[in-house]
Amino acid sequence: MHGGGSTGTAAAQHAGKLKWALGLTGTYMFAEIAGGVVTGSLALLADAAHMMTDVGGLALALLAIRFAAREATPQRTYGYLRMEVLSALTNAVVLLLVTVYILYEAYQRFLAPPEVLSGPMLIVASIGLFVNLVSMRLLARGSSESLNIKGAYFEVLSDMLGSIGVIVAALLIMWKGWALADPIIGAGIGLFIVPRTWSLLKKVTHILMEGTPANVDLGILERKLMEIAGVTAVHDLHVWTVTSGFDAMSGHIVVADISRGRDALLEARRIMKAEFGIDHVTIQIEDESSRAAEAVLHV
Repeated sequence: MHGGGSTGTAAAQHAGKLKWALGLTGTYMFAEIAGGVVTGSLALLADAAHMMTDVGGLALALLAIRFAAREATPQRTYGYLRMEVLSALTNAVVLLLVTVYILYEAYQRFLAPPEVLSGPMLIVASIGLFVNLVSMRLLARGSSESLNIKGAYFEVLSDMLGSIGVIVAALLIMWKGWALADPIIGAGIGLFIVPRTWSLLKKVTHILMEGTPANVDLGILERKLMEIAGVTAVHDLHVWTVTSGFDAMSGHIVVADISRGRDALLEARRIMKAEFGIDHVTIQIEDESSRAAEAVLHV
């Protein structure tokens, strides 16, 4: 079983700040939805959807910390590490559906622009900008120490840009009376969500399909194993991602002299750790006769 207990990681040390950022962002997301409904601003509603991506990203960061620390069980030998992936899948699907609605609503508003309360819209967006700046401040230090926190930091940074877009739309409506600024900015924010969400969906699907991690070239990995002294063949190689930051590898290594199998195994583990960052390694050492016998069993 894969043991947990990674509470001493850099990400875990900043979990408290992550919770504060999540609380601020989540609370304001609902406030922004209410503001969008009251003011009639599509840009505010689109920014609330954008903020939803931040809430999802922050929640996933906390999930990664929490579940990585939980011990595995005989029923769940990897513990609950895949919960992060399932949460990301749900987040991506919901956001794509919300974006479709935003773009449809923007089209309707191009045809018949509704009245938008630009003053309250400006106030709500300005508060949102302040919330994002506070969240960025909370996460700034941890972003240089943990990739997990860094991802959350960039989520909040991108939402800050969305808040600035809403402020621009409110000012254009207030000063120029340009009602189309709201659906244009709203559609722009919606389109900004799409590539990030689509990328997340592709990554999640790749993980669930147990695809090879993007940072691992299986051909190079196999060549490195073949370069180990005494190794004559490598087969049944598999590398997959359990959850973000946790890759696993399994494979068979054929050696000319089975008595040197231990040395080959230790070197293979060293290579996996040093050159590919893979700690969770399962390798079967066998000689040519064992491989031949195994081939017969698979016929």
